[in-house]
Amino acid sequence: MKVVSYNVNGIRAAINKGFIDWLIATDADVVCLQEIKAMKEQLDLSLFEEAGYSYNYWFSAQKKGYSGVAILSKKKPDHLEYGTGIDYMDFEGRNLRADFGDVSIMSMYLPSGTNMDRLEFKLKYMDDLQEYVNELKKERPNLIILGDYNICHEAIDIHDPVRNKNVSGFLPVEREWIGNFMASGFIDSFRHLNKEPHNYTWWSYRANARNNNKGWRLDYGMVSKPLESRLKRSIILKEAKHSDHCPILVEID
Repeated sequence: MKVVSYNVNGIRAAINKGFIDWLIATDADVVCLQEIKAMKEQLDLSLFEEAGYSYNYWFSAQKKGYSGVAILSKKKPDHLEYGTGIDYMDFEGRNLRADFGDVSIMSMYLPSGTNMDRLEFKLKYMDDLQEYVNELKKERPNLIILGDYNICHEAIDIHDPVRNKNVSGFLPVEREWIGNFMASGFIDSFRHLNKEPHNYTWWSYRANARNNNKGWRLDYGMVSKPLESRLKRSIILKEAKHSDHCPILVEID
């Protein structure tokens, strides 16, 4: 099973930049999207169906043009779970899960901490997400949570760790949380298989950052420990340029 995750920074904008052709060429079994910034009724769903994704599910934020996640699948899931049941999280459309046999795949968009209010919101979300996942794993132990975590874990995951040490996304409290999240039973699939530096998934639009590869690794394919022996590949698809993020791919047996 090939699973892709992509923060598209607006699905309609990504489509205008050739996203559908890329989707067809990539030929993943399941595609998790974040920051779709659209309601389902604003989209031409036939584009996804013609690309091979007859099963496409959208969980939008209640605020128009903001946040939202989706899952595109070639195969019909056995079960779908929209949100977490935690109101303030679900209001922003940040979690969508699809179950396929014994494997559950979640598209997850963790908030950014752009100001003090949003940082407090992010920290609360992180704590509540951890509790939610702890319970979910008891029911669905084979869990893959893909998406934009808006956190760089280690210095290797950010181009300038010294200057960014007080910037949200690389704060000690955020880095500690994602470390604890992994310690609770998850594998950072990319770092598990690739120890090389300078591998990023997001670049600022400013100062030619992408061409200079001055980026952050914010997007993760977190694989629960019971799936470790089934993990075959985890790569960053940095050639895709429909967004300020690039996609990631995780392959399991």
